[in-house]
Amino acid sequence: MNILVTGGAGFIGSHIADAYIQAGHQVTIIDNLSTGRRENINPDADFIELDIQNSELEKIFSEKKFDIVNHQAAQMNVRLSVKNPVYDAKVNIIGFLNLLENCVNNNVRKVIFASSGGVIYGEQEYFPADEEHRLQPCSPYGVAKLAGEKYLYYYHLTHDLNYTALRYANVYGPRQNPHGEAGVVAIFLERMLDGREAVINGDGKQTRDFVFIRDIVDANIKALDKGDNEAYNIGTGQETDINTIFHTLNKLAEADLTEKHADPMPGEQRKSVLAVIKAENELGWKARYDLEAGLSETIQAYKRS
Repeated sequence: MNILVTGGAGFIGSHIADAYIQAGHQVTIIDNLSTGRRENINPDADFIELDIQNSELEKIFSEKKFDIVNHQAAQMNVRLSVKNPVYDAKVNIIGFLNLLENCVNNNVRKVIFASSGGVIYGEQEYFPADEEHRLQPCSPYGVAKLAGEKYLYYYHLTHDLNYTALRYANVYGPRQNPHGEAGVVAIFLERMLDGREAVINGDGKQTRDFVFIRDIVDANIKALDKGDNEAYNIGTGQETDINTIFHTLNKLAEADLTEKHADPMPGEQRKSVLAVIKAENELGWKARYDLEAGLSETIQAYKRS
């Protein structure tokens, strides 16, 4: 298949592009390199440096005739979205609409959309949250992800454009950028390997569902021909608190740092964990990496880089 991966120079997108190329697909990457890195770009991909809001997108779609668009490009900093919701909406809503219009006008078969189980449910009413949980995002970033899913439904209803929305849990792994992309694992690990202090925000008892990048990639492979016009949680179903992440990384990286805490981040979600039965039943997907295995592989990759 002929596949466009937006954000393909970023952490998640570059791994997906690699996997699609390895599977024999033709891949084009579009990325404006605001947070992505050139060194992440697979040399066998056709790379175009471009913002998804750019009108040049029309010419690219017309020439390339994509079968699938895998949309990973995003403004993904929750705190920045709170500070500047207009900018967040320009990238995550207007930019996405630009893509969808070009998909419809150029007969794209399907869109795979990186949604977020970490923010789309807001403060969860029950644990783990399944896909039927009330959608009540507490940040402009979460609102934009929800809007993306609603627009996908509209474009399917009106233009027969198929889609699969993958609601990621907290993704971690090699290539995650601690400076440009959210991720406590990357932030802690960079500091530990540099011998610097890694500080835990608040009491560290806030929980997340941490899912390894290779499991995320597997979900994006399965979504190529499964899960049409549905949304799926992609996580582990396991809660892990930030203190546990700190101590596990400290042990595996042999950092020998002392646990230290700072003030909590304002507005930070307290608990988040996803039910993944729907993805298991309908996509045939299940997370294969437990936390220690994923963190160990991540540490080795960071040490090599």
